[in-house]
Amino acid sequence: MTILSSDNRTIITEFILLGFRNLPELQILLFLVFLVIYIVTMSGNILIVALVVADQHLHTPMYFFLGNLSCLETCYTSTILPRLLASLLTGDRTISVSGCFAQFYCFGSLATTECYLLAVMSYDRYLAICKPLRYAALMNGRLCLQLSAGSWLSGFLTCVITMWFLSQLTFCAPNEIDHFFCDFSPMLKLSCSDTSMITLVSFILAFLDLPCPFLLTVTSYVCIIATILRIPSTTGRQKAFSTCSSHLIVVTLFYGTLMTVYLLPKTNTLKALNKVFSVFYTVLTPMLNPLIYSLRNKEVKEALRKVIR
Repeated sequence: MTILSSDNRTIITEFILLGFRNLPELQILLFLVFLVIYIVTMSGNILIVALVVADQHLHTPMYFFLGNLSCLETCYTSTILPRLLASLLTGDRTISVSGCFAQFYCFGSLATTECYLLAVMSYDRYLAICKPLRYAALMNGRLCLQLSAGSWLSGFLTCVITMWFLSQLTFCAPNEIDHFFCDFSPMLKLSCSDTSMITLVSFILAFLDLPCPFLLTVTSYVCIIATILRIPSTTGRQKAFSTCSSHLIVVTLFYGTLMTVYLLPKTNTLKALNKVFSVFYTVLTPMLNPLIYSLRNKEVKEALRKVIR
């Protein structure tokens, strides 16, 4: 739907998410693939949350944060995949401007929360490995709740600022977004308002929300690896590294694809692969997280065996 403004500009009230329209012969196959991914993602992450809540052996800071991450991934996937599945099945790719704003807010808030949560989880591993004697006293229940709540609040509150500036913009034709979900940059390109202020604000917030947690995560793992290398026995090094290897894989997958999409220069090759990399951090990473943690973690596997028995 479009509205003609007083200065003869066509104001749009809905967007068209082009998604994978350039692959018409693969629409049904893509629908089935994404449906399986969605079912596996939801089942795996809900199972992790249920195990962490039900099993007393998993009532530790590390698994408390893992439960938070799995809960986040469940919401994260549900902001994007149901809408994508509906468009692949019905062919209806339209979404209202307000609906697009809502999807972007949920996606942006949860992605930011994940950055902070991964940093918190790396700090937890740092204390466990580098300061084992003081770990129980430092990482107590109160601090766990504060770090978890701080991660969620930081994610949702910082995105409120971006959303306020975004809501002040007017969007003009054409109304086609060359993506499978409502992302910030593709939406901004369709605005016929002055976007200099929101660009500056989003850059400042992005600097706080991405590099800062990432640097904290990297610093924690530099200290962890240095401590592990000082352990004299091979068995001790393997045991220490096994407690953080799952988290390190998840961090590498998440930040690797996220930075490829948002921080690298937009060359023609990267533009063509943008949707592919976006699928990695929005769809595949939430599916792989519970598999990585369950396959590489003895406590989670033992809790799962108890449930099966």
